[in-house]
Amino acid sequence: MAANPMTQFEVYRIGPEIKVGTFDISFTNASLFMIISSLAILIIFNLGSKKNSLIPNKLQLMAELSYTFVAKMIGDTAGSKARPYFAFIFSLFMFVLFCNMFGMIPYTFTVTSHIIVTFVLASFIFIGVTIIGFIKHGFGYLKLFVPSGVPVVLLPLIVVIEIISYLSRPISLSVRLFANMMAGHTMMKVFGGFVISLGIVGGWLPLSFSVALTGLEILVAFLQAYVFAILTCIYLNDALNLHH
Repeated sequence: MAANPMTQFEVYRIGPEIKVGTFDISFTNASLFMIISSLAILIIFNLGSKKNSLIPNKLQLMAELSYTFVAKMIGDTAGSKARPYFAFIFSLFMFVLFCNMFGMIPYTFTVTSHIIVTFVLASFIFIGVTIIGFIKHGFGYLKLFVPSGVPVVLLPLIVVIEIISYLSRPISLSVRLFANMMAGHTMMKVFGGFVISLGIVGGWLPLSFSVALTGLEILVAFLQAYVFAILTCIYLNDALNLHH
């Protein structure tokens, strides 16, 4: 019988149980791969920026391309006012990307396939952007919920819709990443189970699907990191430039 495809998302404790009151803060496989992803980013970019040669090596090229890519993304979506927040957006993009990519390696754990991880990230972004908006504009930030050019009769309805849309940002941002990563990995596990169940003779078709799905999932892993970062830039643009 093929293994349950949902077991790959199981969070389990590594080491002793640690509790603070009623909260379990034990070290888990999710904690481990978040640390691995963070260390990988630090090591790669530290090595890539050590020697700034005219002809870059692979690590330097990767570091420079990543920097340029994120800088252009911020400039195109949030403008020059968002430059002070480059370090945060860059760190966010690379963290989500590396967590997604590490999850593609067999016998690893996909951190971003858990709604609690993506929701905490999205909530932190939502709260941070809201604070920035009020710091920059004061109570004038509330104009974001009053689109210009709307007839007075429709204004109460539009304001309610705008507020609901704004408050739903952390939910939509987190669910999009979580759902895509979880669905993709589940499908890969299902087709992998078909290959094992059907054997060499009948397994060639699901095997070909698995190979194609793996390539697609790598693309999705990058795209979801990009979407997560660019939506953060769009929210930041609203807070800084108050487009409404």
